[in-house]
Amino acid sequence: MGGEEDQTDLAPLLECQEGNTSLASTNKPLYLGMKRWKWWFLVALNMAFLLVGQTVSTLLGRVYYDQGGNSKGMATLVQTIASPVLLIPLFLFIPLCFTPSSPKHSDPTIKKPSIAVISSIYIVLGLVTAFSNILYSVGLLYLPVSTYSLLCATQLPFNAVFAYFINREKFTILILASVACLTLSVSILAIDSESSESTEVSKGLYILGFVSTLGASALYALLLSLMQLSFDKVFRQMTFAVVLKMQIYTSTVATSACILGLFASGEWYGWSEEMHGFKKGKFLYVMVLVWTAVFWQLCSVGAVGLIFVVSSLFSNAISTLALALTPIVAVVTFHDKMDGVKVIAMLIGIFGLSSHIYQNYLDDIKLQEKTTDSTESPDTSATS
Repeated sequence: MGGEEDQTDLAPLLECQEGNTSLASTNKPLYLGMKRWKWWFLVALNMAFLLVGQTVSTLLGRVYYDQGGNSKGMATLVQTIASPVLLIPLFLFIPLCFTPSSPKHSDPTIKKPSIAVISSIYIVLGLVTAFSNILYSVGLLYLPVSTYSLLCATQLPFNAVFAYFINREKFTILILASVACLTLSVSILAIDSESSESTEVSKGLYILGFVSTLGASALYALLLSLMQLSFDKVFRQMTFAVVLKMQIYTSTVATSACILGLFASGEWYGWSEEMHGFKKGKFLYVMVLVWTAVFWQLCSVGAVGLIFVVSSLFSNAISTLALALTPIVAVVTFHDKMDGVKVIAMLIGIFGLSSHIYQNYLDDIKLQEKTTDSTESPDTSATS
């Protein structure tokens, strides 16, 4: 009985290997040798990490600006500087929870990429991360949280486009409906003339924040697709350790770029003055930055974890769900204006998100049916 159970768990993985298809490019879920309950537990855990991390870090970023912080470089730096925290799950939890239980998961015929290739991937992705983060910081500075969050919902349609051209993702009616609804929700928000009245910035700065947030969303979506492409074409063998290492190294590159930018712009030297001018005091200033950094890494773990166990599109879908939750919290916390137009835009976005999640549910059912057929066919042939 135990051998049959292990074979069932490995069936999706073996099917991918027989079809000469990379793990990163197949329809998931791929149980990767785990029991199904472990796979679902990882999905739920990473969803919680992403939802909590993104919501709290976004709101803490708003607190930083509202209480006297004005350094875009500092707001960018905290998004990646806490990456050493990821060394904890890398060295402690992965050997216990994520190590494959079967030697069939490793393929000795696959050539390991050279250090030069790996380094170039980390550098490019790290620089894209740094530029995306600075654009997000500009957007959060000049936009209310509700508007900022709804604009960030364009990550999913952007990701769908990149996934189609870069990762050769298959599209269905539900995925297209998801992209259309989320794009429509952002378009409604963009033509809402009352959106800029909820901030105290000029129309020019509001437009700058609007464009910066859209650009950041596009870059972030491109980043996820490039990560998936790297797993598919370079690393080939996808393990959770590889995913975490990519996050750590790319964050290190992004952090280094941000620190250089802080020194080059002179913002670093105004840090002490900014800390003393923080309305809530120096202690809370440090706490806001520290916890923002920690929750951004929690968000990153959830995002890359969902790429690992499901797909980049699903990771972005859950990120969009977090964006739908953030404005609701922001209305209570920052008294942002949530008028009828924003409510309609958010409801359309949630409907688009639901379409995408339902498509993943249908894919899961199809995969289970294929797995059942592949495990039953040997018994049938043996009987005949």
